[in-house]
This record gives sequence, structure tokens and C-alpha cells, in this order.
Amino acid sequence: MNHERSRALYDRALSVLPGGVNSSVRATIPYPVFIERGEGGHVIDADGNRYVDWVMGYGPLLYGHDVPEPVTAAIQSTAADGPMYGAPTEIEVEHAEFLTRHVPSVEQVRFVNSGTEATVSAVRLARGYTGRDKVVIMQGGYHGAQESTLVEGNAENPTPSTAGIPEEFAKHTLPIPFNDPEAAREVFAEHGEDIAAVLVEPILANMGVVMPIDGYHETLRELCDDHGSLLVFDEVITGFRVGGLSCAQGKFGVTPDLTTFGKIVGGGFPVGAIGGRAEILESFTPAGGVFQAGTFSGHPVTMAAGKAYLEYAAKHDVYDHVNDLGRRLRKGITDICADQAPSYTVVGTDSIFKTIFTREGPASEDIEECCGAGCRQEPACPRYEYCPKTGADVARAETDRWERIFRQEMKERGMLLTGNQFESQFVSYAHTDEDVEETLEAYKHAL
Repeated sequence: MNHERSRALYDRALSVLPGGVNSSVRATIPYPVFIERGEGGHVIDADGNRYVDWVMGYGPLLYGHDVPEPVTAAIQSTAADGPMYGAPTEIEVEHAEFLTRHVPSVEQVRFVNSGTEATVSAVRLARGYTGRDKVVIMQGGYHGAQESTLVEGNAENPTPSTAGIPEEFAKHTLPIPFNDPEAAREVFAEHGEDIAAVLVEPILANMGVVMPIDGYHETLRELCDDHGSLLVFDEVITGFRVGGLSCAQGKFGVTPDLTTFGKIVGGGFPVGAIGGRAEILESFTPAGGVFQAGTFSGHPVTMAAGKAYLEYAAKHDVYDHVNDLGRRLRKGITDICADQAPSYTVVGTDSIFKTIFTREGPASEDIEECCGAGCRQEPACPRYEYCPKTGADVARAETDRWERIFRQEMKERGMLLTGNQFESQFVSYAHTDEDVEETLEAYKHAL
């Protein structure tokens, strides 16, 4: 493939954009592919190269790049009436009503403009509602570019994970390992009276896709109930992708106090949302004392796109289609890895998939007895002792091999994958059986 124009565009971008990009994750090696347009489940880059797109905007594009006609009509009609007003509109009420009907924990919603803004607001809301300062987060979890959660280390020694955050901020954040119930109990035993909230992704989806072990979220729910803390599910990635319209909380049967949303809930436009129990949400101004506001919050075009997006899914076989393709991808990649790279772990659920280049695994003859279509943290599985259960487990994989070798080889074979070992990959309603078969063939050659 020829990538001369992408390289030239990146050279220009380096002069006017820090690092040549507007989001760090786009700075892929050796330089980003600059996209010209999308078609269904594919994208075409600035050099005319065509790829099967498994990035899908990092999750928002449930329908791929060609949205259903009712969604297009809703967007165009709303945009034609005017870009925005700085006043409420009916469409934001209707979209909120849809969410409250379908998501188990949601009685009220506050719309914002990004997943980061949603998690920032949720942390402030939890602190304001409980009158406490500390929040528990998962090591390897991701909750947007915000000071309260860009923290690493452990509960005894939390430190900022990036420059620009004062050390004093980090002392209010308590990182613990995901999937470690004993660590959760210990942090509550030590700090329970000061913990405002536990902030957790139902699935670690920015760290290679790590499923919860059986009973883990139930343990968090119980600890929060016992200590008067709030359980906050960050469903920016999993919302309306895992578990269908009831989201991951519906799939796992655990009801949080607050939920943050983004990506799909805006139909491909910038969006975020905080949902939860009415008595908690009403702590936001103007009903309560926790300030939150935004010029573009509840933007009518975004609300129209998100509502039409989810209504179409409610009336059609969208989740059956994407989940079936996701299962076939994971099963096919599992079979390929069993033959060519038996130590690797295929992860994901519903319409999410990824391959973790884990360094150790069970004997190759035991592979067929494993979960089969994505790690489910089943104790009876021969891979259970080897599969990643925490963010640190994923970080110990051969991450450079993915970024520097495997992804490059897949790109040359017409497959656009996420730029690193950690980010999830997504199936869309526009993807086809042929896309899956072509991808599996590419995997065989690349591995």
C-alpha cells in the first residue's frame, strides 16, 4: 500500500497540532492513517487505500459509517431547524425518557458533551451527595482525561499518572486491582467512612478487555451499601454495546447508583451523560448544590442522533447481528491462535473483541476446552490461570509486538485495528460475513 499522502498530512499536522493529533491515542506508529471517508464497515484513507474498519471511532459507530435512513433523517431535520439555542428542546426530554425506560439504574439523566465530562461530573456529584472526598478506582481502568482518576500506584501510595496534576489531588484517589475482592474489602476497611464512590468499568475496556470474575461487581455493590458509598459504573464504552439496551449492568445483573455514558448514546456526535437515582441526580444545580453546566449540553442534533440510533436498535435485529459477528470473530481468532500462537488470549464479549499477546498459556491440546469465543473468566477453563484478570496482567503482555509488528502487517492486508494492545475493537451493523472471513484470513497470515 502507498501511504505518501498520510505521511505528508502528518508532517503538516506536526507543525500546527501538538504531536500531530488532537487525541493522543491517534498517534500511531509510524504515523497515523488519515481517513478521507467511510463506507459501511470500511474506511478509505487519503491515499485511496480501503480497510475493513474495526476501530469504529473507538466505539460510537454501532451502525458503521452508513447510518440507517431514520437516523439520517432525524439529524438532517433537526440541523435544518437551527444549530443550537441555549434553551431546552423537546428532543432532549424524549432521549432522556428512552434511557430511563431501558437502563435499569437510570431514573434521571444529565446530558453533557463527552465521556470525560460525564465522569468528571459523576465524581463531583458523588462527592457532593455523600459529603466525602475519596474515590476508589481500578488500576488499569480509564475514566477520561480528568484529575481525579489519572492516578496510578495503590491505595497506600497514589500518585498522578501524568504531568500537570498536583500530588495533593492524588491523595483523594484510591487505586486497587480489578477483580480482587480482598483488595476492595481492605480499602473499605481502611477508608470506608471517607469513600464517596467506587468508579469502575463493568469490563476493563481500555486495557485489553478484561471481564469481571464471578461475583466481583456484587462485592463492590455490597461494600458500597455497607459503607454509604456510591457505586458508579462507567459505561462510556459498554453502554448500549454490551448487554443491548440495558447495557452491561443489565447483562451482569448489578445495579449501580450512577452510570456514565458516552459514544453510542450520541449517535456518533460528541456526547456524555450521567444517569442514576433521582434523589442523587437532583443534587445537580439548579435542583441541588453541585454545580454542573455546559453551553452545548443536550445539543439538539446530538440528541436527535442518539435517540434515533437507539430507537432503530430497539426495532431491528441490530444486537443479534453485531453480537453474532463478534462471536464468530472471537471464535475464529481463538482457533487460529490455538494453531499458531497458543499463549495468546482472545478477549471480548457481545460486539467487542481483541487479542492479548499474553506470554504464557496452557498446553496447546487444551485450547479447545477454553471459553471458545472470548475469555469469560471461567475457573474451569484451562486458560484461567493465564488469562488477564487485571490491567497489570495486560500490561505484561507483548504490547510492542502488537503495535510495531502485528498491526502494521494487518494494515497492509487491509485491516484497520486500534493502535495499541489496550484499546478495544468493535463490530458494527454494517459489517458483513465477508468482512469477518477476510479478517480471519489476514489474522492467519499476520500471526
